[in-house]
Amino acid sequence: MKSIALTAVTLFLSSGAAFAANAVDPACTLSPTIVDKIQSKLIPVTEKPDANGGIFKPNRMWSAIVDRQGHICSVINTDAKNGDAWPGSRDIAIAKAETANDFSNSALALSTANLYGPTQPGGSLYGLNNSNPFNPSYNVSAKNESGVPSGIITFGGGLALYNSDKQVIGGLGVSGDSSCADHAIAYRMRHAAGYDHIPSGVSPDKTDNIIYAKSGTAVTGFEQPHCFPSDITP
Repeated sequence: MKSIALTAVTLFLSSGAAFAANAVDPACTLSPTIVDKIQSKLIPVTEKPDANGGIFKPNRMWSAIVDRQGHICSVINTDAKNGDAWPGSRDIAIAKAETANDFSNSALALSTANLYGPTQPGGSLYGLNNSNPFNPSYNVSAKNESGVPSGIITFGGGLALYNSDKQVIGGLGVSGDSSCADHAIAYRMRHAAGYDHIPSGVSPDKTDNIIYAKSGTAVTGFEQPHCFPSDITP
């Protein structure tokens, strides 16, 4: 598997995309072709005219992919093209990918945005954030990482990756803007790459898309609050 992981890095660096590749676990079971197909969508999506409803235009992002076992397959950023992304968002992107992968299966897809409401005080999943803490040894960039970093994030930006058989093959997490924009970027990346064959979801349209709570009302169910008036539903 080590040769596969190193090949993935080579593909990223030779594909002409303006991002840095790092933190590949040799145990990653996703093929370099799949990983590159997904990560190659980051720059085009972050350069959309609507800025994904976010703070920055273009968006300044980290994007992480894990396989079904939670091994890191890729962590990249847009620094070379869009400007420096928040360093703290690297860990968050990894944890978002882990969370979406951990809590999605062949029956139901849950995005990290869907988990916001249930994890608030009084919610049915309150305390979930503390159940599987992030391993801080993974916040050192530009090195191979072995093992599973874990981490739970319960706001927008994490999605499970589904193949054409509606099976989870891993998770995608992005971070670097508002959590609402993060979700939009991840959702558009996954769709553009063709790994959004989800079986069902908690959104009204049976997807794992973000559900915005009405402004001025309490969050209920699987909702997340709006970030800004510019928020979009991808």
